[in-house]
Amino acid sequence: MEQEIIIQIKDADSFYGPKQILKNVTLDFQAKTVTALMGPSGCGKSTLIRCLNRMNDLIPRFRFEGKVLYKGIDLYAKDVDITDLRREIGMVFQKPNPFPKSIYENVAYGVRIQGITNREFIDGIVEESLKRAALWEEVKDRLHEPALSLSGGQQQRICIARALAVKPHVILFDEPCSALDPIATAKIEELITELKKNYTIIVVTHNTAQAARVSDFTAFLYLGDLVEFGPTAKIFTVPQDKRTEEYLTGKFG
Repeated sequence: MEQEIIIQIKDADSFYGPKQILKNVTLDFQAKTVTALMGPSGCGKSTLIRCLNRMNDLIPRFRFEGKVLYKGIDLYAKDVDITDLRREIGMVFQKPNPFPKSIYENVAYGVRIQGITNREFIDGIVEESLKRAALWEEVKDRLHEPALSLSGGQQQRICIARALAVKPHVILFDEPCSALDPIATAKIEELITELKKNYTIIVVTHNTAQAARVSDFTAFLYLGDLVEFGPTAKIFTVPQDKRTEEYLTGKFG
């Protein structure tokens, strides 16, 4: 059965001032799969992922040309509500960034700003989101303690729960494990594999082993170009481009 394409990037160019970062990138993302964006530092991975929920709009002198279609809608059209967009396409950043609030309030935050006040409903969302983020058992008896008192790995899972609470369809992970130890990293990787049953996941990583472990598809970027894209098993075993092969074998990167 053919998979549904949920996001399409078409002929994307991006610039910070005069400097071009992405060069004519065209890429499709399938629903309920994990796609890894891989490549050396400065290749355009984070810029690309931030085009998908328009986080780059916050950067002065950033310019985007091309199209990003989400369920067929052009995300760069004038009438797109960016708040709604970021609810549909959630994001988890490189460094855990919980708010200086309780564990409960971190997860409830997105629900509250939608104007929802029913305590029972919010309790249910908080519990469900923490369970989906594989954190409920660890924090259920300390929901009113500060989120910042948790370990780094737990803080990152709080951020994932916070993203899940507003019912996104897509979750973007921008190097979510780079600040974590190996045990916390393994938990996040397991969680990503579990989440793809219900969500479309796009992960930026400079860690080739992580891309091999968690993703169904891999895109290799180099100096702003999309060098190669395909099923992860194929990219890692029979790369079609010499640059991909050299990156995977550690010749550069």
